[in-house]
Amino acid sequence: MSRAGAIGVFDSGVGGLSVLHHIRQILPNERLIYVADSGHVPYGDKSPAYIEARSIALTQFLIEQGADAIVIACNTATAAAAHALRVKYNKLPIIGMEPAVKPAVTATKSGVVGVLATVGTLESARFAALLERYAGHVKILTQGCPGLVELVERGELHSVQARHLIERYTAPLFAQGADTLILGCTHYPFLAPLIREIVSAEITLVDTGAAVARHLQQRIHTELPARVAGDASTQFFTSGDVEPATRIMSALWGESVVVQVLPTPFL
Repeated sequence: MSRAGAIGVFDSGVGGLSVLHHIRQILPNERLIYVADSGHVPYGDKSPAYIEARSIALTQFLIEQGADAIVIACNTATAAAAHALRVKYNKLPIIGMEPAVKPAVTATKSGVVGVLATVGTLESARFAALLERYAGHVKILTQGCPGLVELVERGELHSVQARHLIERYTAPLFAQGADTLILGCTHYPFLAPLIREIVSAEITLVDTGAAVARHLQQRIHTELPARVAGDASTQFFTSGDVEPATRIMSALWGESVVVQVLPTPFL
């Protein structure tokens, strides 16, 4: 018997909306449920145990809302919690994020790739394994980017401070010959227009939102064959303050949205 499902997506804050855009484009008829854990943002300076606990709580909430597939739209949460979630919820497709090392290695002409990411992502064993698997003879330069997530959370996508931080974080990478930049955090694609203003036109920017959406589509078709799409609605939740979340999420989503507060047990 066929049954309607929903896709649950969560991030430390609003950055995962960059992934949600791609999911909506490739799966236009699905019911989507998005949680911004803005009451706990950023994840980059939290312990793996803390992030794992938050990821389990958010996944449980999404399942209770009807989600039968989960997207961890956060590189840091993927590194800290994907394994635990897949063990605990082993009947659900759980799709994570990872910095796009493989396509960046393919794209570079100079043989030097720069990675912009949170400290939590760069210090993870998962990222180290990615480098070992895909880097080959390409030189990978990593750059932690404290402050960028917070700027996106405030909607400061073109501010003087955003420009200053991007210039500061990218300059050392370009000085060493990087011609490809991996946007290793789901918040960073929202800064791509400003990054484009700052960096050379020859620099390639790489993010993984579209690839994640395609992978999600494949996993649903393969693992949930009796499932039918939902009602094409999109629901938004936050663990933070509703007013700023509504303003920022509406701006990033591209239309006015209604944001609800997570129930108390999940805050």
